[in-house]
Amino acid sequence: MKTAEKLAAGWLLTLGFMFVTLSATATLEKFAARKVYMPVQDAETFTAPNATYEQDNSAVGGLIFGVPTLTLGTWLALGLYRQSRQEKKALNQQVSDRLQSIFYEMLQENQGRVTVLGFAMQSQLPAANARQYLDEKAKEFNANFKVNEEGAVSYHFDV
Repeated sequence: MKTAEKLAAGWLLTLGFMFVTLSATATLEKFAARKVYMPVQDAETFTAPNATYEQDNSAVGGLIFGVPTLTLGTWLALGLYRQSRQEKKALNQQVSDRLQSIFYEMLQENQGRVTVLGFAMQSQLPAANARQYLDEKAKEFNANFKVNEEGAVSYHFDV
């Protein structure tokens, strides 16, 4: 469904832009035609061809079809953008809630001791992301760090 909405928004924006461009072009040609067909003063009365009638129709028609089409396309595109932002926000919130629950479970099971490897395995995060998350939580809760002989860091939280 989202693909159809994206295609519809794209087509409406394209058509609206084309109609508005057609209207602007017809208007510019109308003004250019006025400059070209200046009546000759020393000869008989010279009448310019009535090319402005077609240009008027093109200009008005382009606006009549272009503005609503462009407005509808913009409205659809903005709606899709807002919906996408809300979905991303909801997904990020779910991930945050899941990580937080895993973190608290590990703290309870291990009496406040968490390692990067253990957290990465439980949360299925890459090691760099797991370390970053634990560093943020350590700052938030004033955790202590311990480094063993192999260089592995463990975080100790007061529970």
